[in-house]
Amino acid sequence: QHSLFSAFSKFGPLYSVRAHRNAAVAGPGYYAVVKFYSAGDASRAQHACNGQRLFQKSPLKVCVCTKQKGFQHQVLALNSNKCQELANHYLGFNGWSSRIIMLQNVSGFDGENEELGKTLQKRSVKYLCAVEVTLPNHGVRTRGVALGEADVENGEDPLEFVTASRRVQKLAVGKALSSAFQKILLVVLENGKVAVEYNSTQEELTDSLTEEELKGLVQVSELSLEQFDLEEEEVFSDLSFDDELPGWEMPSN
Repeated sequence: QHSLFSAFSKFGPLYSVRAHRNAAVAGPGYYAVVKFYSAGDASRAQHACNGQRLFQKSPLKVCVCTKQKGFQHQVLALNSNKCQELANHYLGFNGWSSRIIMLQNVSGFDGENEELGKTLQKRSVKYLCAVEVTLPNHGVRTRGVALGEADVENGEDPLEFVTASRRVQKLAVGKALSSAFQKILLVVLENGKVAVEYNSTQEELTDSLTEEELKGLVQVSELSLEQFDLEEEEVFSDLSFDDELPGWEMPSN
C-alpha cells in the first residue's frame, strides 16, 4: 500500500489508497483502489502506469473506475482534514488561513432536558461553531457554520461531561471548517496554475452577517438545529477559542 501511494502520488494528491487480496477464485495476488481528487490526475496516472512494472516484477494493469455504486446521486462533502490537505497542496502552506468566529454551547436550547429535571442521567451536549477561511492571495473569504453533538451517558460525572464537551467542540470546529471550504472552487489548469472562485450556490444567510450579528444569533430563545447534519466524528488537534486552525497567513503558489 505504501509502494502504491508513492508511485501514484507523483501524479497528484491522493484521496485514499486501499489494497485488497484477490478472491480465492481469482488466484494469488492483490488489487487496489486508488482515489484521486482530480480526474485529470487519475487519467494521467492510468496512461503512464498501465502495463508498467512500478515496484514489482509483473506489469500492472491500471484502469479508470467508472462505476460508483451508491454515489451517483450523492454529493459528499470532504471532511476538514481532506480540505486542509487539498488547500495545502494547491495553495501552499502559507496560502490560506482560518479562524474561529464563534464557538458556543447551545445545549438545552430546544428544552429537551427541562421536563426530566435533575433525575436525568443521560445529557446531550451541543456546540455551535462558525469558522472563517481566508485566501488572501485570491481575495476570497468564506464562512462555515456547523453543529457538534454527543450524548453523555453519565451526566452526573463532571469529568465525563468535560471530556464530551471538548470532543464536541472539536467536532463542531471541524465541521464548520469543512462547510466553509465547500464554498471554494479550485480551478487547476493544465500548466499547474490554480485559480480560485467563490461558489455562490453554497452561500448561506450567515455569510452576509457581521461578526456581532453572527455571535448574537445563539442568544435567541429558539434555535432550529435540524438544519445542521451531524456527520462522522473526526480527530483534531486541541484548539481553544482564540487558536487559529491549521493554516497560515501569507500566500504562496
